Amino acid sequence: MRSVFVDTVGMLAVWNRSDQWHESAFRAYSLIDPRGTLLYSTTFVLAECANAAVRTPFRSDIEDFRKRLEAKRTLIWPTAEDWQAAWAAYREGKFGQAGLVDQVSFFVMRRLGITQSFTNDRHFRAAGFETLF
Repeated sequence: MRSVFVDTVGMLAVWNRSDQWHESAFRAYSLIDPRGTLLYSTTFVLAECANAAVRTPFRSDIEDFRKRLEAKRTLIWPTAEDWQAAWAAYREGKFGQAGLVDQVSFFVMRRLGITQSFTNDRHFRAAGFETLF
């Protein structure tokens, strides 16, 4: 089974029709086979999505997405080790000076053996991951 990590940039682009990346993100998302792919994300990414969508019509989409991830047990709570390693990488400006949530994502992805990310965020490429749009 294929595993894909879902980033904030990717999901916001799918949900928000006025997002500059909507078309490419929507096209890439439609190519992900739900029967052969497990989507993973972190509680941090989900919180970022929820904050960004608080006053949008797609706010309920985030709730639905959370429920799907929780039902499949693929919504990941970062460990204390993920948190500490991410802070160290953030402090050092690693991976193109990625933000803290991205740094946490990188350590979770490595821990779970995930190499693909549903995003076009250059920081994921700088950290050595494949981006899907």
